[in-house]
Amino acid sequence: MEMQVAFPSEGEMIFGVLHLPEQVPAPGLVMCHGSTGHKAETHRLFVNAARDFCEHGLAVLRFDFRGSGDSAGEFREMTVSREIIDAQVAFDFLASRSEVDAKRLAVLGLSLGGCVAACLAGREERLRALVLWAAVAHPRSQFQERAAAFGEADVLDYQGWGLGRGFMEDMRNLHPLEEVKNYRGPSLVVHGSRDESVSPSDASDYRIALGGGCRLVSIRGADHVFSSLAWKSEAIGESRRFLLEALQVGG
Repeated sequence: MEMQVAFPSEGEMIFGVLHLPEQVPAPGLVMCHGSTGHKAETHRLFVNAARDFCEHGLAVLRFDFRGSGDSAGEFREMTVSREIIDAQVAFDFLASRSEVDAKRLAVLGLSLGGCVAACLAGREERLRALVLWAAVAHPRSQFQERAAAFGEADVLDYQGWGLGRGFMEDMRNLHPLEEVKNYRGPSLVVHGSRDESVSPSDASDYRIALGGGCRLVSIRGADHVFSSLAWKSEAIGESRRFLLEALQVGG
C-alpha cells in the first residue's frame, strides 16, 4: 500500500509517500533525496527503490525536503543543517507509526542527501542500518565553485534554482565524516565508478570513517545517479540485500 503523508518541520509542512508492506509492523527506512531532487528522484530512482524494498517487507518513507518537490518553504532557504532537521523529523514520524517496528530503522541518502543521512546517523541512536548512494563527503570543497559565483549577491541563480548564501555559510559547520564516526551499526556505501558529480574517492572516505562494519560497492561504469536500467538494478539490489540482513527481515 502507498499513501500520501504530511508532517510539520519547524512549522512548515513536509509531504511524502509512505510505502507499507503486507506484513506489519515492519522495519522502516527513510530515503533522503539529493540537492535539487525530490521524493521520486531522477528516472524515478526513489520510486523504483521504495517499491522494491516494500515488496520485500520494508516500510519506506520518501519525502521532499522543505523548499523541494511538494513541500513548503523556498529553496533559497535550504541549508544542509536544515535538511538534517527535516530528516530527523521524517525519521521520528516513521518511528511513530503503528505499522513500523521502531527498533529496526534505517536511512538511505543520495548525493547531498547522503551527507544528510551520514550526519543523522552520527546523531540518531535508534538507527540500525545506513545506506549511502553517491554521497557527498566533503560538502565545503564540493560546492566551492558555487561559493565563488555569488559575488555580492545573496541568491545565486543555479540552473533556475535560487541558491541562498546561507547554504554556503552553513558548510563551515558541516563535518559528515567526523559525525558518521559516531555511528556504530552496519553500513553500505554504493558509488558509480564514473561519477563525475561526486568523486568515487568520497565513497572510500566514508568507508574508512565507518570502519569495519561498512561495505563498499563500486558499480562499474555507473554515473552519479545510476542512470541505466542495469546500474539502477544493481544499486537497488545490493541495497535491498544489505537492508534485509541488517534489519533481520524474513528470518
